[in-house]
Amino acid sequence: MRISKSVAGIALFAAGAAAVVAVAVVTRTGAAHATPASTGLWQVYDQSLKQARYIDLTHSITPNMPVWKGFGPAKFSATVDPKTGKAYTYAKDGFAATAYRLSTDQFGTQLDPPAHWAPEYPAIDGLPPTYAVRPLVVISIVPQLQQDPKYALQVSDIQAFERQHGRIPAGSVVMVRSDWSRKWTENAAKAKALAADPVFPGVSLAALKFLHLQRHILFHGHEPLDTDTTPTLEGESWLMHHGYTQAEGVANLDGVPATGCLVTIGYPKFKGGVGGYARYVAICPPSTAKGVTISGRDAPLPKPGGTLHWNASKGYRTR
Repeated sequence: MRISKSVAGIALFAAGAAAVVAVAVVTRTGAAHATPASTGLWQVYDQSLKQARYIDLTHSITPNMPVWKGFGPAKFSATVDPKTGKAYTYAKDGFAATAYRLSTDQFGTQLDPPAHWAPEYPAIDGLPPTYAVRPLVVISIVPQLQQDPKYALQVSDIQAFERQHGRIPAGSVVMVRSDWSRKWTENAAKAKALAADPVFPGVSLAALKFLHLQRHILFHGHEPLDTDTTPTLEGESWLMHHGYTQAEGVANLDGVPATGCLVTIGYPKFKGGVGGYARYVAICPPSTAKGVTISGRDAPLPKPGGTLHWNASKGYRTR
């Protein structure tokens, strides 16, 4: 599927938005009466999103997952009642809660706001809600990495991609697939080594400038914890100091088609936050091999088996 065709789904959003202007008709008694036009963007859900396949592009956050050595690991614990000093439990209180002691907001799958490096630009709470849903493009550099494990996306790769798939849409999110995320681990020693390994795939500064200045994308994402392997992290520095965001630590791009999908973007809105724990979900055509579909099992949720309990060896609750 070429990008020029895939944007037809986005056009449906615009059509639905136009219908919103006729949200209701007021009857002679003053009551609002819904009309077919008042469904607005619901038609997008019924006609497209309801049949789509959903792929989670996000790592679960665990205490010992990979993180830069300058930040250190996290610690999870049961939340304690400040009056008694004892942890809340299902048996005693009828519920449980967890306390998260995170060493940094640069943790796991994340969204970097430009204020991470440039305080004159927006922090995580300053990003507009228009980030919520965007066209998704996935460019793979997996073949190149077989020859060079430090390979960084080049402008020539983007141009080759466009010759095959069409022009990258303005305002889209471009994820760079490297399959580095398959190395992700919660083993403390292995995670520490992985985070410190200077050999990892990247995105070149020239490619970033091309994507932003020539194709006018919203932001790019990559699987490793850094944008590139240069001594000064020149790519990340350029992005942040020019008002751009980026996604890091993305997962599961191997199951996402190169074009034709959307991506939903969610993150906590910490006031003045210079990093963001993010969740990205690819919404793909029904023909996509991977992913899950909307079903009646979404609510109420089925019991997954086993009872959630505190696992001391892992440092969080498991079944």
